[in-house]
Amino acid sequence: MKAVILAAGMGSRLNMKPKPLLKVGGIEIILRSMKLLSNHVDEFIVVAGKFYDEIKSFLEDVPFKHRIIKNEHPEWGNGYSLKLAKDHVNGKFVLLMGDHIYSEDFIREAIRGEGLIVDGKPSYIDIEEATRVKAVNGRIENIGKGLEDYNFIDTGFFILDDSIFEVANRLPDDVSVSDIIRDARLRVYEVSGYFWTDVDTEEDLKKANWLLIESSIKDTDGLVSRYINRKISTRISALLINRVTPTQMTFVSFITGLISAFSLLFSIQAGALLYQLSSILDGCDGEIARASLRKSPFGGYIDSIMDRFVDFLFLGILAFMFPSSLLPALFAIFGSFMVSYTREKYKVEFGKKTLEDRTKYLIGKRDERVFIIMLFCLLGYINLMFWIIALLTNLRVLLTLVTVWRVEISEGGKR
Repeated sequence: MKAVILAAGMGSRLNMKPKPLLKVGGIEIILRSMKLLSNHVDEFIVVAGKFYDEIKSFLEDVPFKHRIIKNEHPEWGNGYSLKLAKDHVNGKFVLLMGDHIYSEDFIREAIRGEGLIVDGKPSYIDIEEATRVKAVNGRIENIGKGLEDYNFIDTGFFILDDSIFEVANRLPDDVSVSDIIRDARLRVYEVSGYFWTDVDTEEDLKKANWLLIESSIKDTDGLVSRYINRKISTRISALLINRVTPTQMTFVSFITGLISAFSLLFSIQAGALLYQLSSILDGCDGEIARASLRKSPFGGYIDSIMDRFVDFLFLGILAFMFPSSLLPALFAIFGSFMVSYTREKYKVEFGKKTLEDRTKYLIGKRDERVFIIMLFCLLGYINLMFWIIALLTNLRVLLTLVTVWRVEISEGGKR
């Protein structure tokens, strides 16, 4: 299946910039669409206008098979751009707008549909600026921005076949895609509740950037990440996502963690605060990776290794400074490592992702441990802190083992 991307806009509301090449969430809009569709599409047909040369130059470096067509009359409307793709597609194909941003979840659901993909409950766009759709019995009756009577919003994403060109060719060249699909009385397929938006202004860019970061938050966060750390890390990520890579943020967090550990030798309170800061920054690399579609096994691997190194160094230096707390410190360090070890070992042995859905409410995750360590260091209760961390981590490990037993043995799993 092929995909047609209409990218012949004039960029008049964005200081004459080519919208498909704008970075949102750390990646150009057109490249985001291509990456998300690459598992479903074997070739991209890009129709460009005024910014043909810039878009063509950018596409030379993308790893996806593509063809670019020049629209000599972009002022005629995006329907003419669609007409230009007629000789380059056959059968079923995807049509989307070059200035629209979609989430992975949206694409996964939309690709199953047919006709115009519509949203009945849009949460991320300005309804006043959106194209509205009136559908009756599953087909478009009317479409336009000024509709008063409507039941859906046009997402700018279509699953079409080449019969659409029969309708398009009956209409004048100065036509919009909306005119064509209204005339075709296209089917509608509802995909509601997922992130998608379009970009027309600088304000839209900022909003989309923030929404992509916000939608990248994992639902398996610990209590501290959920209610404290993410409130800060997402703002940092939104500011930096178009400037840094996930790996760079991983190293920033790692270096901050190292500094926090060695700062203990001079000030326990300063070290504790820096340790908490490193925990906050530790969330940024994952947020940036997910939002910019740069998530990788290596990134998760190196991040986990560095976290363990920082935790060992921080607790190890504290144990060295307070030798009377050596016994609980050993159990605290052991428990901290076992929390991650039992999780990763489960993945390896059982060939499954994680037990996060079963263990996400157990206290003792890294964000919670770091926060507790910071608080007790600020208060000066180092020995008590070690005992609490030792208790929490080892209890979590025990409860994780019980959960694995119940899931894999009692509920039907077999070794």
